[in-house]
Amino acid sequence: MPSSLQLHKTNTTTCCHKQRPTTTMVITRACGVTVPETVARHHSSMLGPNQCCSAATQTINAPISTVWSVLRRFDNPQAYKHFLKSCHVIVGDGRVGTLREVHVVSGLPAAYSTERLEILDDESHVLSFSVIGGEHRLNNYRSVTTLHASQSGTGTVVVESYVVDVPHGNTKEDTCVFVDTIVRCNLQSLAHIAENMVKTEKKSS
Repeated sequence: MPSSLQLHKTNTTTCCHKQRPTTTMVITRACGVTVPETVARHHSSMLGPNQCCSAATQTINAPISTVWSVLRRFDNPQAYKHFLKSCHVIVGDGRVGTLREVHVVSGLPAAYSTERLEILDDESHVLSFSVIGGEHRLNNYRSVTTLHASQSGTGTVVVESYVVDVPHGNTKEDTCVFVDTIVRCNLQSLAHIAENMVKTEKKSS
C-alpha cells in the first residue's frame, strides 16, 4: 500500500547551471517554473560559481491560511519535515533573526544544523531561512518558500526554491538530486497535513 507521501505530486526542476561569475538569478524563471511575477520576485537570489539551485511546487487542496499556519512555525519544522527529529530555538522569539538548532534523523549525512530565520511575511506568505552552522554538508544553504492561491481559488500552491554550495567531491547534479528529494518529501508531507486539517475541520463543523 503506498504511503501518504506518495499520493501527492510535486513538480521539481533542477537548475545545475555552469555558473562562472556570481550572478543574481530568479530561480523559478531559470528552472522553468511558471508562477505569478509577484511570487517569482521572492525567489531571486545570488548564485555563485560553485553553487546549485532548484525550485519545487506543490499544489495543496487547502486554503492558504491553513497551509501557512503549519509552514510559518519556525520553531516546529518537524511537524511536517520528517527528516528532522527535534528543533530548539536558541536565540529569538520567532521573529526575523531567530536562530534554531534542528537535529536530523539517523541515516542522513548530517547530525544537526543551525538555521536563521531571514523572512517571515504573514501578509505575502513568504518564509525564508539560511543554514549558518552545524554538522552537515549543505553549506550556505538558503531556502525561500511562498504560498499563492491555486487557479481554482480554493487551494494553495507552494513554491520552494533554494541555493546551496556544492560539497567537495560532489557534482552540482548530485547535490541537486539529494536536496530535491528532501524538499519534495517535505512538501508532500505539508500537503498531507494541511489537507487532513481541512477534513478534520469539516467533520467537526
